[in-house]
Amino acid sequence: MDYFLMFIGAVFVNNIVLAQFLGQCPYIGCSKEKSVSIGMGAAVCFVAVLATGITWLCQKYLLNPFDLGYLQTMVFILVIAALVQFVEMFLKKMIPPLYKSLGIFLPLITTNCCVLGLAILVQREEFDLLTSLFYSFSASVGFMLALILMAGIRERLALCATPRALQGTSLGLIMAGLMSLCFMAFKGMIQ
Repeated sequence: MDYFLMFIGAVFVNNIVLAQFLGQCPYIGCSKEKSVSIGMGAAVCFVAVLATGITWLCQKYLLNPFDLGYLQTMVFILVIAALVQFVEMFLKKMIPPLYKSLGIFLPLITTNCCVLGLAILVQREEFDLLTSLFYSFSASVGFMLALILMAGIRERLALCATPRALQGTSLGLIMAGLMSLCFMAFKGMIQ
């Protein structure tokens, strides 16, 4: 039951994008088409879960025993960068259309504060390895959900007549704020 509540909390109540405001760059940049949003969400999910597992092991067996906690951010970014390179090579070889559509946003997963934030958050909460992986997966699903919902809204808005001043990113930011307000309604679900 605790894992179920953790999943609901990470996806809806404390959504990494809409409640904790991490990962805004790909949220705004990759949410114009649903297919790109799904691909980006899956890539972030894969990288976040693997990065959380590897960084948890680095923290537990390298940084803590040798009292190197001050290197946490640097080590975590290096791990994430290596994983992103792996994902980038895989997508380039196996799924070229998705690789092309993600464009510059794929290498930017390295500096995506959502992935780094999850790795640091599970350390701060002192989760065990299994709980860390599950929380990271749940939060990544929340990230993907926010991306897909925003892409659906933006695809519909592209068909509407909107004032010139609100077209593009301006309307995207307004929609992001409204979605954030909608997700705040879930706050009462879990204490």
